[in-house]
This record gives sequence, C-alpha cells and structure tokens, in this order.
Amino acid sequence: MKNLWNDGDAEKMVADYAKKGVGRDLALRVYTTRLLGGEPRLVLHGGGNTSCKIKATDLVGDEWDVLCVKGSGWDMAVIEPQGLPAVKMGALLKARALERLSDEDMVALQRANLIDPASPNPSVETLLHAFLPHKFVDHTHSTAVLAIVDQEDSKALVRKVFGEKMGYVPYIMPGFDLAKAAGDVFDADPSVEGLILDKHGIFTFGDDARQAYDRMIHHVTVAEDYVAKNGKPKTVKAALPAKLARPSDIAPALRGAVAVARGEGRFDRMISDFRTSDAIVDFINSASIADYAGRGVSTPDLSIRIKTGPMAVPAPDADKIGDYKAVIRNHVETFAKDYRAYFQTNDALDDVKRTMLDPMPRLTLVPGLGMFGHGRTLKDAKIASDVGEMWIEAVRGAEAVGHFHPLSKADLFPLEYWSLEQAKLASNKPKPLTGQVVLVTGGAGAIGAATAKLFADNGAHAVIVDLDPAKAAEAAKKAGNGSIGVGADITNPVELRAAFDRAVAVYGGLDILVSNAGAAWEGRIGELDDTTLRKSFELNFFAHQSAAQNAVRIMLEQGTGGVLLFNTSKQAINPGPKFGAYGIPKAATLFLSRQYALDYGAQGIRSNAVNADRIRSGLLTDAMIASRSGARGVSEEEYMSGNLLGQEVTAEDVAQAFLHQALADRTTADVTTVDGGNIAAALR
Repeated sequence: MKNLWNDGDAEKMVADYAKKGVGRDLALRVYTTRLLGGEPRLVLHGGGNTSCKIKATDLVGDEWDVLCVKGSGWDMAVIEPQGLPAVKMGALLKARALERLSDEDMVALQRANLIDPASPNPSVETLLHAFLPHKFVDHTHSTAVLAIVDQEDSKALVRKVFGEKMGYVPYIMPGFDLAKAAGDVFDADPSVEGLILDKHGIFTFGDDARQAYDRMIHHVTVAEDYVAKNGKPKTVKAALPAKLARPSDIAPALRGAVAVARGEGRFDRMISDFRTSDAIVDFINSASIADYAGRGVSTPDLSIRIKTGPMAVPAPDADKIGDYKAVIRNHVETFAKDYRAYFQTNDALDDVKRTMLDPMPRLTLVPGLGMFGHGRTLKDAKIASDVGEMWIEAVRGAEAVGHFHPLSKADLFPLEYWSLEQAKLASNKPKPLTGQVVLVTGGAGAIGAATAKLFADNGAHAVIVDLDPAKAAEAAKKAGNGSIGVGADITNPVELRAAFDRAVAVYGGLDILVSNAGAAWEGRIGELDDTTLRKSFELNFFAHQSAAQNAVRIMLEQGTGGVLLFNTSKQAINPGPKFGAYGIPKAATLFLSRQYALDYGAQGIRSNAVNADRIRSGLLTDAMIASRSGARGVSEEEYMSGNLLGQEVTAEDVAQAFLHQALADRTTADVTTVDGGNIAAALR
C-alpha cells in the first residue's frame, strides 16, 4: 500500500489550522486521519477510528489532559478537528480498574467527561485508545489484514506474517472488555508497534502522527505482500448460461422481492444500486460463491451494513427470464427465513428485549452480472455496494492464503443487535416516501419541478424527465435527495422508454409516475387543422398512455403495487373557448386514469388525476394569460384569481395534491380539483 504522507501537505494543514486556533498535534491528527479514511481498503463508511492525546482548556479556563478521538457520524476521509471530540483522560484511565462497565455506562462516562458537551459521541473504542500509552493511535479494517485474521487458526498465521512486531488480541466485541484485553496484551509486550484484533482489524501507534501512520501502512503492506505471494490457484468457475439476462431485466423483480411487506398491500421499499467490474464478476462467478456468502461478513462492523452477509442467486438465463422472478423470490424467502431463525436462536439466549430488524438482504451477488446493494435510500444502497466490494477483496484474500473463516454468526449477533445501535435505529424515523422512486414528466416546468422537489423532501428519489436535458438536470439538483434529470421527447416511444430504463438503472425500479407534461394550442375547434389537433393528442394523451404503460410494466415486475398520477387540467370537464385542441385530449387522459384504476387495482396499482387550473407555468405563460383573460373579457389579475376563494393557485398547491394522492394508499380513480373553486369544473 502506498504511503501518502507528504511533508508539504502536512505543513500546509498545520499552518491553515493554526490560523483557526488548532494546535499542531491535532492538525496532523486530522491530516493522517484523512489519509487513512480516503483509502477504502482501510476504512469504509464509519469504520475505523483515530486518536491523539493532547491538552485542552474547558470553558472556565481549566486545562486537562484529553484524548481527541473520532466521533460518531464523522467520515474519516473528510474529518475536521470538531470530529475528534476531546475527552478527559483521567476518568478514562480510572475506568480500567473496574471489573465491568456496561455499554450504556461506558457511553455515559465518555459523554460526562467531554470538554465540549455538544460534541458527538466518542467512538465505542475510545477506552482502547485511552488504555494504550502512545500519543497517536490509528485503527483500520484493512482488507489484507482481514484476509489473515479470517482464518480458523488465525493466531498462528498472524505470528507467521507479522512476527513479534504486532500483538495479537483474540476476538472480543468492541467496548470495555476489548479495551482491557488490548491494554493487557500491550502491557505484556510494550515493544510491539501495533495490535492485530482477531476477526476485526489492526491498531498501530506512535509518538507522533507520522510514526503511527507509517506503521499502519507498513504492516498493511506486509499483509498485502503475504497474500500476493502465497495465493492458491484460482477457484473453479460456475457454468453460466449461454446468454445472460441484463441487469435491467432482473432489477425490478429483485427490488420487489426485497421490499418488506407490512401487510394489507403496504410495503417498505428498497433502493437498489447495481455495481459491476471485471474484479467483481471474476469473484462472484466462483462455483463456491453461495458458500462464501453463507459464511458471513469479513469484519463484524459490516453487519450493520449488510446484515449476516450477502445473498447469492443463480446467473439469470436470458432465454428463461420469465422463470427468474420465482427464483429470486425463493432465494429471498430462504434468506429471510434463515435470518429469522438466526435472530430467534440468539435472542433466546438472554432476557434482553430486542426488536428484530427486517430480514431482507442488503447485498445480492448475481454471477455473470455483478451485485446489487439494497438500502432504504440511495446512499444506503451505495454503501452496501461499497461494502460488498471490500467484502469480496477480503474473502478473495482469505481464500488465497487459507479458508475464509469469519466470526461466527452467534458472535456476530451481539454487535448487530448492540443496544446502542438499537436505540439509534429506534430514533430514526423514515420520511413518508422513503425508499420510493418517482418519475415526473415535464419535470423542469413549474408544476413538475415543484412536485419533484416536494416528493424528494418527503423521502422519494426523483427522476425528472424534460425535453431540455440541461433544465432537467437543474431541476434535479434543486429537488435534491439524489434525484436525477433525464432529457427525453416523451412523444418518442424510444426516448421515453430510455427514461424509464434510467430509473431502473439508477434506483432499481419505479413506484410513482407523475404524468405531468403537456402543452396548449389555441383555436376554434371547427377551424383547427388536423396537424395541430393530432400534435396535441400525441403530447396530451398518447404520451400519458405511453408513460403509464412503461410504469405499469415495471410495477408489475416488482409486485409491490404503485401509483399513477395524471395532470389532466380542468379543461377535461370544463372546456374554455378556443381551447379544444388542449381540452379534448385532456378529457381522454382523465378517463385513461380511471381505466388504469379499473384494470390494475387488483395488482395494487392505484391511478388518480389532478385537475388544476390557471397555474403560472411554461404552459400558462404571461402571453397565454393575456390571451385567455382577453378571451374572457377580464383583467389578468381577475383571470388568475377568478375562483370561489379569490386567490391565485400556485404550482406548489398542485404538488401538494399529487403528494396527497401518492400517500392516500386506499384511494384510486380519484380526481382532485386544484383551482381555488370553480363550480363549473366540479365533478358531478
């Protein structure tokens, strides 16, 4: 592994932080923490931690010896000094004399001795850092080191690889007991440069930041070199179908299978992130991949991300793709059944009250294609995929030098169901649309953009489709929450299909369609040329039908229902003068929405419409407002507020109606009027 220390960069960081009142030691602690955190083979998504021992002054001017240690929630790759909360050393060292200390009491002790009470919780391994006497301590979950410790006789292999320069600590769950054991191992031989924690990772330490960092890189390189030089021949590959299905062929069915059924047609859905590379495919094409996946995770910390390990499914045959949905569901059901048994067996061993997490896999390995990370958000799904890549690297290394033998699932259970983690999960309340994917046509317009943002604010990931790709991208940026913009002419079936394929490629599927795009042409119906009328029908009716067909195709594959939402306009039931070219296809679209409700309600697919009127947008432009108000013989202000409430209606009001329909999971074939009150447009 390359040593990334650079004197110039280090001194620049020291100088920059000095201007902010941060001392040299803490600045260099930040510097090397970022070096470690930027390497996924060492640290990934919250794993690992670092510390340094310095002096700090509290709010009343008293000086204390403190341990600055990585705080919960901070990413080592981008950490700042405040991400290393200072804890008074005296109390931490005094705790070593205790016989026992519960996790809750340990956290309370650490928080009670923070210099700044507003700091994040210090790492669960704070006491381990404190019990080691060195000024700087580094901890990572190096995949190369895991290849060495994930063996049945790991202690002997650690001695063979590292000699006497590294101490060996048997597996103990992180916390007080591990801290005491690690401290005892060091005290027995203070000459060691670090500690190898069985089934867990590596600690190195030093008198300055560079020494601790150099030792980490050195000993990780020793492990990497051993794996590279002592690797066994490549494993036997599984036989693959002559023609493999594409990831998009199986993604919706897989996403639907891992959704958590809540009963009565309700689901907690997942986002799926597909990941592939030559290295990924080469590994998961092994004939033993199901065996590897069944053995567990390469380090216990990963259980928080991918549960007891990945799920492996057979390679999908393109010629038998119709049968593959059942194959996926059978594997998911087996995984869930095994997970429930794992929970029930281990939960029964004591009287602790626990809430079982959902039993769905978070990582699916598909030979020939790659892997899917699953999560309630796109971020969580991508984390699962990232973890999957490092799991593959660790398992490949372990199998190269021996036999992958990770921590048993019985020993894994206390960490996955750690009381503090349970408390954190219990306080995490998902938003109403968390885990759902919405596609909005006309997404860069006023109504489309407002709807996409409102849905994203409520937890959904939005695919914003617009004729102008730059405007679609800008609307996606404003919507946030990992939304994407797609340029497409929705009257072109090929381009529209590509937009839905993009939703599948990025998120794994689709749950909500907001079919919103439209445009208006004026003219008396008896004098309107066929070309204009047909053009309006293509956009204001057939594009809605094509979008709905694409959405239903995906929803049926997922098997978790969904909702179609159509913007049909008040013109559908209350036509205006010279507006027939717009109102007639919109009337057809209103009845189209009801036909979908009728035909697909049994599959849990709902269909509703919003009748909006007089919304400032790309359709109702200033010029159009002037024209329509003139046609009615009223001022522009009177025209825009010409309703029972006497108030102008906005795009945000329409978005609220769409959101209500999306959340009203017992409502279908509904038409919601958003016009401030127009009796002539009220449905009878």
